[in-house]
Formats: sequence, C-alpha cells, structure tokens
Amino acid sequence: MNHTLRWQKSTFSDGGEGDTCVELASTPTTLHLRESDAPATVLTTTRTPLSQLLHAIRTNSL
Repeated sequence: MNHTLRWQKSTFSDGGEGDTCVELASTPTTLHLRESDAPATVLTTTRTPLSQLLHAIRTNSL
C-alpha cells in the first residue's frame, strides 16, 4: 500500500529565518520525522520507541 505522507510542522517551530523545524508524518503503523532543511533525510520509527525516547529526554534519564 502506498501512502502519501502529509507532513506537519512542530508547534515548537519558531517561524524564524530559513527552514529550521522538525516535521512529522504518520501512517497507521509508523512515524516519520525530518528536518525541513533536509527533507530527503527521513527517520522512520514506531510509536513505542519514540515515546520512550521522549520520556527519557523529558525526565533527563538518558
């Protein structure tokens, strides 16, 4: 099945000069992340590992 990814900018993007934000797209089973200044480079993961990484960052437990 071919999904067209719909990219969404982070709410933390400041809208400053240039393309300096994180964008997210999702399918039913995967999450895709990229930097707007390098759209060809995409990190693909699932919800569980990303959730665990964000939790570790928030709690400073890396």
